Amino acid sequence: LVKALSMRWFGFGFNEFGQIVGREQDRRSDDANEVKVVRPTEVARVNKCSCKVPREILQVRTSWSARLSDCKILHSLHHQLPLPIQFLTHSSKLKVKRAKQHSIKRQPIVAYLYLKLYINFFLDPPLKLPLVSKGYIALKPPFYRPLSPHLKAKSLALGPVHAILLCTTGAVYTWGLGSHGQLGHGSLTSEEEPRTVEALWGVPMKAVAAGGWHCCCISETADLYVWGWNESGQLGLPSRGVRKAQGQNICGKEEDKEIFISIQAFPALLDLNPPCEIKAVSCGSRHTAAITTEGNLYTWGWGQYGQLGHQNVLSSDEPQCVEFFKEHQLCVSDVVCGVWNTFAAVVKQEESENYP
Repeated sequence: LVKALSMRWFGFGFNEFGQIVGREQDRRSDDANEVKVVRPTEVARVNKCSCKVPREILQVRTSWSARLSDCKILHSLHHQLPLPIQFLTHSSKLKVKRAKQHSIKRQPIVAYLYLKLYINFFLDPPLKLPLVSKGYIALKPPFYRPLSPHLKAKSLALGPVHAILLCTTGAVYTWGLGSHGQLGHGSLTSEEEPRTVEALWGVPMKAVAAGGWHCCCISETADLYVWGWNESGQLGLPSRGVRKAQGQNICGKEEDKEIFISIQAFPALLDLNPPCEIKAVSCGSRHTAAITTEGNLYTWGWGQYGQLGHQNVLSSDEPQCVEFFKEHQLCVSDVVCGVWNTFAAVVKQEESENYP
């Protein structure tokens, strides 16, 4: 017998352009007109087959954008899924499998735009890209620069001004702007070429993530390392700005008792409380989300739009468990951070053993 597993996607945080709750798709929802969605809200549901029979698979990877606009509706064989598309000045990749129909909802866009589109399966009718004001959309990148073959790249994560590369050997390389310590080399200097993160040498990594001005990576032993800018507590380290925003009086001798970190220029091991192993991590502009091997979601950093999922708009410099999913007996299997929002894929606890 074929057992179909149900994976549900929830989103929370910035919703100005309907990334979480489409304003025309669900006018009945109070969240539809909210810029801030502080409560995890279901976005879409996708069935996944436990017997590994090919089914409709849709995967979206995005990098950074100053503005979101159009929404693409993909009609799969059994489901209609709303997908926000980020038009980027850097790059984006959209993978579509077994999509039968498509349509693009037109909205005005005022930005310099660039979209890099990959299609795994033939789309009929052909995809029509929208015209944009004062910009363009192109299928080919404006330049191409190969990485050195000796790097043996496994995965790449992009911030707005820096990049982090994971090699098949488990080594980590970074390059780009280093003004906030986001390269992890112990300084604030920039690098034009990929440079190994020396502090991690000899500690094999299995995943990397890039935020606005910070980076994270997970070791083969499920430890989490963080570095870069910590102004909003996005590293999970003590932040003076967060404590002041929380109304804590920091002065005199009390200030000397705790060391506040504004920039962490080299990797630091981050321990969650209670101690747990990390299997996935994603970074937003100034917030971070991580999944434990038990399926719990932890978030920290800037929370002004509710992107931490704690049903408030507070920031936090300490990793906190998103209790919403535990209360509903849901295990988090994947997490993707937008610039100011977060999306989590969840399954029922009894089905979680069938997901990697």
